[in-house]
Amino acid sequence: MELSTLQALNVARASRRAAVVVTDLSEGTSQAFIEGDRIRAEWAAPVSEVLHSGRPRLLTIEERALFFNVHLPPPRIVAIGAVHISQALSRLAPVAGFDMAIIDPRTAFATAERFHGVELLADWPEDVLPDRPLDRYTALAALTHDPKIDDYPLRAALEAGCFYVGALGSRKTHAARSERLQTQGVATEAVARIKAPIGLDIGAASPAEIAVAVLAEIIGALRRRDVDLPAEGGK
Repeated sequence: MELSTLQALNVARASRRAAVVVTDLSEGTSQAFIEGDRIRAEWAAPVSEVLHSGRPRLLTIEERALFFNVHLPPPRIVAIGAVHISQALSRLAPVAGFDMAIIDPRTAFATAERFHGVELLADWPEDVLPDRPLDRYTALAALTHDPKIDDYPLRAALEAGCFYVGALGSRKTHAARSERLQTQGVATEAVARIKAPIGLDIGAASPAEIAVAVLAEIIGALRRRDVDLPAEGGK
């Protein structure tokens, strides 16, 4: 691998940004694109495809064999609330390839006994997130039903461009939440990004079933997220 390509990948890894390395197999040359970089128009579609799928592709473009290798940050789920849904979700998430952290200032709920082997942060989200910022490869699930705990991370997730933002609660609860967030200065179109009631509508009833519905919705959001690939003119 060329030094410039390796350096670009290191930059992407350190900043939790996606990168695609395009290698011309006939010439043995490669070029790395970090998500957000301008890219040749004829490469935009395959680069977008591998960013969504997470799988490399070998394609022939303009009679050249090109290998598109994708490097994605490990996707993660941040759950707000050490509740029963979080317990089930913390067991399912690693199976689907997600890192997971749980934040809850209520020490009676946020215990190692209830969340063995899970990254558990028994503190207020506003104290945790400035040092552990959310990003475009993070899904946030607000699960406490408590505005004092949920509202700050919801605002932070929308500002960070998290690929998924969901909140537990009925439509009536979410209507009140939406009004509250807009009063706090969150734009109407940003509030509309919040998935609420949280999870796919599969008729889930138990905490485990709700966790399955939430994880399925998160996976769908990850694979269909917007990618930042401004295209430049062709060669």
